[in-house]
Amino acid sequence: MDTKIITTDSGIVIKQLYCEPVKMDEQPGVFPFTRGVHAAMYRDKLWTMRQYAGFSTAEESNKRYHFLLSQGVSGLSVAFDLPTQIGYDSDHDMSDGEVGKVGVAIDSLQDMELLFKDIKLADISTSMTINSTAFILLAMYIALAKKQGADIKKISGTVQNDILKEYAARGTYIYPPAPSMRLITDIFEYCSKEVPKWNTISISGYHIREAGSDAVQELAFTLSNGKSYLQAAIAKGLDINVFAQRLSFFFNAHNNIFEEVAKFRAARRMWAQITQSLGATDARAQMLRFHTQTGGSTLTAHQPKNNIVRVALQGLSAVLGGTQSLHTNGYDEALSLPTEEAASIALRTQQILAYESGITDTVDPLAGSYYVESLTNDVEAAAWKLIEKIDAMGGSVKAIENKFMQDEIARSAYAYNNAIEDKSKVIVGVNKFTSAEVGQTKLLRVDDSIRKGQMEKLATLRASRDQAAAQKCLDLIKEKALTTENLMPCVIDAVEHLCTLGEIADTLRGVWGEYRG
Repeated sequence: MDTKIITTDSGIVIKQLYCEPVKMDEQPGVFPFTRGVHAAMYRDKLWTMRQYAGFSTAEESNKRYHFLLSQGVSGLSVAFDLPTQIGYDSDHDMSDGEVGKVGVAIDSLQDMELLFKDIKLADISTSMTINSTAFILLAMYIALAKKQGADIKKISGTVQNDILKEYAARGTYIYPPAPSMRLITDIFEYCSKEVPKWNTISISGYHIREAGSDAVQELAFTLSNGKSYLQAAIAKGLDINVFAQRLSFFFNAHNNIFEEVAKFRAARRMWAQITQSLGATDARAQMLRFHTQTGGSTLTAHQPKNNIVRVALQGLSAVLGGTQSLHTNGYDEALSLPTEEAASIALRTQQILAYESGITDTVDPLAGSYYVESLTNDVEAAAWKLIEKIDAMGGSVKAIENKFMQDEIARSAYAYNNAIEDKSKVIVGVNKFTSAEVGQTKLLRVDDSIRKGQMEKLATLRASRDQAAAQKCLDLIKEKALTTENLMPCVIDAVEHLCTLGEIADTLRGVWGEYRG
């Protein structure tokens, strides 16, 4: 029984849950979780407020993390630069011009230590947006937690670790699909035993949407990819009632509030059915828990402060849809990495939604709306049709190899772009209500000299480490890669002996090759 009394500003008591006069059989916290994964939702606990951050060096990113923590974020979210994402050290020729640009450069455990200097990993939840090298960055995080004296069975966070959407929409893959899926299930297996509070994958629709999909495609392709991960883990002999509890999702939030809310509600109901069909009987293994980020592709370089309103609307849709954590974009991100001012406004947007809007006072506040309920059903039905097509092809891997997802996304992106050009789709400040630009937005720029500093750190590391011990670790990774043994223990050992990210990634390139798409 709910004992927490919440009222409107006029003193009207707000019920925890509204069911009448519209008859609703589904309840929050109960299969199929359409109305939320927890019975009381935000009345008990607000979503985790994260701000995605990482740029330049580990030292500079560490300063931003301390700033965000001082402003009230409840979890950190790490952005990595492109060389880190695709397994190159900062001194590799392929890294030239990219070091520290779209995220932080992490070459070794020493960089990870600087990234989290004076931040106790036992006390925070960390999300890392990393995929093809997720196993290496997770190994570094675990190694650092151990070095700090933390109990790794109690550390919490998420590693994105979703390679299928990289093949379909984003492109930061390294290895062919089969060994990539092996790395993902190795993380599932290792963490279920050794780091049980860690979310081992964040199955991402975000980048599918950023690539140009619509909301239904984002939902269908994401859940289809999730289904493939479930099947791969089950084939490896893992228990769905154990490993599925640590899976999470990552969705985009765009401007159409009601469609986005319907998408989030439909996602929970569909995932509950998918997991149940594959043998999940534990409620926590059937729940779809998700992080949301506001839509980067919706931000405009014209009249950039309009983006503050867009981000607020998108954040509103995520909360109305029942998200478990949220990142709100900076208004200047169509122009550069976010400044401290933009990051602060983005965080304040979440805090205003949480503490001033009243939308957290009751569970699933849009439930019972004829429009929202119908739209939830319609979005679900359309998504199932796409999933059925993918299943008929043999699943997500086959659909990606056949370029089905890529072609569908490209068609959607082309149609959207045409709609903007012919003005049937209005973008305020871009194709309607335009004005001459006045003033200049302060931008954050990353200096190209960052690479030189990273190269110097790498040279010092290689000169001072026990080279024989490091090489022994790399040789063991190569040996284990040719077997079916779990690679995580030897990768953790390698980063502890100061093997670099690029060295580990290259060792596996030598065994598995690279995927050319």
